[in-house]
Amino acid sequence: MRFLPWLAWFVRRTEYACGMYEPLYPPLVCIKTQDTCLTKQSVEQERETNMGNLQKEVQTKLAKGLLDLIILQFLSGEPMHGYQIITKIRRTFGVYFGPSTIYPMLAALEKKGYVHSEWNMSSERPRKIYKLTAEGQNMLNFTENSLNLICQKIGTSSNMAVAVESSKAATFSPMLKKVRSHPPLI
Repeated sequence: MRFLPWLAWFVRRTEYACGMYEPLYPPLVCIKTQDTCLTKQSVEQERETNMGNLQKEVQTKLAKGLLDLIILQFLSGEPMHGYQIITKIRRTFGVYFGPSTIYPMLAALEKKGYVHSEWNMSSERPRKIYKLTAEGQNMLNFTENSLNLICQKIGTSSNMAVAVESSKAATFSPMLKKVRSHPPLI
């Protein structure tokens, strides 16, 4: 039983050497296989890689947690069909949410009354177009005001805006503009 953890470690390192997956930590020794040799990475390179991964992970978690609000924000600009929403999220945030995530979310938003859908038969194939309702706009405004209040309470609303804009996250700029344009709630 004692060698099982070691065996699992060895198998993971071997899989990494064969290009099957990326481990959490790079190997500390050179593993030579048929066509690759992986050597110890420098601490600085690893730190830069981890910071890039951390930034991507935070951005992904934020996008997942705020997906319904992101969809409402996009629909406040113009009516869209599901595939347009999927591609806009991917272009804006660099995160892919597939149809199995977006369409149930749109159905839930429609059930709550935040969006309204209708079929568009004028294009080459029928598409369900989603539009933001007045209730959805109220929900979006309320949420933006709440985010503004939270930022003021923690005292970092201006710091957050600068940090977000300086970290290549201009994708949040439409939401930040709306948050900034609202008067303080206090």
